[in-house]
Amino acid sequence: MPNKKLAKYRELLEAKQQELSKGFRTRNQIALQRTPEMEEEAQMVVEQDLAVQNRNLAADLLRQISAALDRIDDGSYGTCLSCGAEIQPQRLEAVPWASHCTRCQETLDLKKGKSAAQRREYVEVESSAGERAA
Repeated sequence: MPNKKLAKYRELLEAKQQELSKGFRTRNQIALQRTPEMEEEAQMVVEQDLAVQNRNLAADLLRQISAALDRIDDGSYGTCLSCGAEIQPQRLEAVPWASHCTRCQETLDLKKGKSAAQRREYVEVESSAGERAA
């Protein structure tokens, strides 16, 4: 990949990294405050859960960005980690931290979806078994 394109991707990745890092400086949105109203406290718990989920997603994205910057440094940026094919420029424009080509990413997403569905089935089976025992 030409150095000019790599520099452009590095700039995009570093800008996104800075944007996400700003959100980790404050933890106020995660701190749970006590209130005398049960409904208000329940709403706060939901908001806290959402904030934690968003923070986890941002942390995961920061790891992906860091890995992409490492791949730029070691010369492997733009190459699929699964099959070794070149990642399409349109994909890198849209998702500069992409580590897999479209085909391999779709395969990974399908596997993740099946795995999540299997975990949900397991939890449902376990909870219904517990209900029958009670």
